[in-house]
Amino acid sequence: MPFDLQPTLKGNLITLRPLREDDFPSLFEVASDPLIWEQHPQHDRYKEEVFRGFFKDAMASGGALLVTDNRDNKVIGSSRFNDYDEALKQIEIGWSFLARSHWGSTYNHEMKDLMLRHAFQFVESVVFLIGPYNLRSQCAIERIGAKRIGYSKDSKGATCVVYRINASEYKTRTC
Repeated sequence: MPFDLQPTLKGNLITLRPLREDDFPSLFEVASDPLIWEQHPQHDRYKEEVFRGFFKDAMASGGALLVTDNRDNKVIGSSRFNDYDEALKQIEIGWSFLARSHWGSTYNHEMKDLMLRHAFQFVESVVFLIGPYNLRSQCAIERIGAKRIGYSKDSKGATCVVYRINASEYKTRTC
């Protein structure tokens, strides 16, 4: 069974669905908050011309998902499946961001849980590449059980902290 990189995933709080070109205005409205990107390696992603590049890459990836709040169907962020490696039985989850109104709650946890549960139908491990100064994201990913395994370069040559979580470890967690 091939990996479905753009599923629709529905939880109690959020729904993830395939990102579409016409989602740009509503997603940029969320992304235009500079504080979302302050710890990110590309900290100027709140600027429209910079975000357009991010959005273009997301569309080209074939694995980008839009996140909406189930209460009002309002766009609150996005995430992405990337670099599926069938031989290694591994995929990356990344490029995730949420509106600050949804920080510090269970929204990010549910987003990652939905994506991990989907991924573990096809792979044995999921990796996350996080900027070395993005402490918020590092802490969030550690809270769901991912372990720091080292450093790597992303597709643009930036150094990232690499985290991994295996299906066998995640299945034993209570979410």
